[in-house]
Amino acid sequence: MAGAVPMVEVWRGGMAESRHRGHAVICDATGAVVRAWGEPDAVILPRSSVKMIQALPLVESGAADAAGLGSEELALACASHEGAPMHVARVAAWLDRLGLAEADLRCGAQPTRDRAERKRMLIAGEVPCQLHNNCSGKHAGFLTLSRHLGGGPDYNDTAHPVQRAVRAAFEDVTGMNSPRYGVDGCSAPNFATTMHGLARAMAFFAVARPDAPDARPRAAARLVAAMLAHPDLVAGEGRACTELMRAMDGKVAVKTGAEGVFVAILPARRLGVAVKIEDGATRASEAAIVGLLAHLGVLDRDHPAARKRLGDPIRNWRGIETGEIRLAEGFA
Repeated sequence: MAGAVPMVEVWRGGMAESRHRGHAVICDATGAVVRAWGEPDAVILPRSSVKMIQALPLVESGAADAAGLGSEELALACASHEGAPMHVARVAAWLDRLGLAEADLRCGAQPTRDRAERKRMLIAGEVPCQLHNNCSGKHAGFLTLSRHLGGGPDYNDTAHPVQRAVRAAFEDVTGMNSPRYGVDGCSAPNFATTMHGLARAMAFFAVARPDAPDARPRAAARLVAAMLAHPDLVAGEGRACTELMRAMDGKVAVKTGAEGVFVAILPARRLGVAVKIEDGATRASEAAIVGLLAHLGVLDRDHPAARKRLGDPIRNWRGIETGEIRLAEGFA
């Protein structure tokens, strides 16, 4: 990926064993770049880091209110949850209130990431379904919007009213036309943007207010508030998004995406942050976002949730310290 710079290193035996290169951009309330590493104009697929953008039409259209959705459902619409019982039950209840069922989803079945639930299901001989998919909340949101708009069942199609609305919102908050799209793991289209566009979108969410005169920033403010109120629904126990939001006392919203993407929304600082690791490594994107949030003064580098991703030693199966993950020199 042209213009990527060293961001995260893995050290062992007194040498850098692995190096992860990438891009990072911080934008202010005007959408201007405050600081950048790598190439701000690099075009990426933001994957699940933009679920809050994909949920904007759900709220701003009035569909969420018409369906009686609360903050828990809005948090799930932004979530990459682990398919734990708390997530599955809530999405199932949401669909039931709409008169819909698991079969109406278009995200595909996925095994739960919750260890206790996976063990229970194996013993019981149960197979995973679409409710366990980490994107089932987003898809429940798509179904809710589709019903409100009078759309057909294939809401993942780029020509469907749902995805047309998502693309319009995406291009508005990123400040640019999307040059292409890819199909995500959940079968929904994932629109591409630049690193600058992604950070600009997060800054839009950071400055959004519930009393704004326009529907879009009001919707953005509600979605951020839902994420901050329910970090356990956005991801799950042991997951980076949940643990980091808790570590920052519900003042900063963060969201991971597949293939090394991570974003942050900082309302108090009126900043948006975007990270992309070019080799797609999650360990590097988590370390990089921790480094940036600490650099911006909103995350304590010594908090256990931070040290778990950047600072704690790497240990082998006997508990022997073998190495560490570091930020590359010159980054954050």
